[in-house]
Amino acid sequence: MHELSIAMSIVEMAQEEAGLRGNVHIQAVHLRLGLLSGVVKDALLSSYEMACETTVLEGSRLIIEEIPVEIYCSHCRTQRPVHSIQYFCCAECGTPSAKVTRGKELEVFALEIGE
Repeated sequence: MHELSIAMSIVEMAQEEAGLRGNVHIQAVHLRLGLLSGVVKDALLSSYEMACETTVLEGSRLIIEEIPVEIYCSHCRTQRPVHSIQYFCCAECGTPSAKVTRGKELEVFALEIGE
């Protein structure tokens, strides 16, 4: 379960940030998670709880924003969603593409800090 090592890395990063800001209390960590990231959302949520135990993040929440898969369609000349992650074809015109522009994210983008 690589979600536990990812959760531990998230907790470590958040602890470092809390220390830089004078040991503030972190209430929540906001994460962008692409559907092609290879990370299982539910497994990451439960791993996060385990990784937070006995740390300054204990009791904090992991808030996950799921990012859909988008490709660059050469026919439409723009980013488009896909109908299915098995077939990387433009949802508008059906043109296949291997240029994934969104959906691989695994990014902490915000921390909610309390007093």
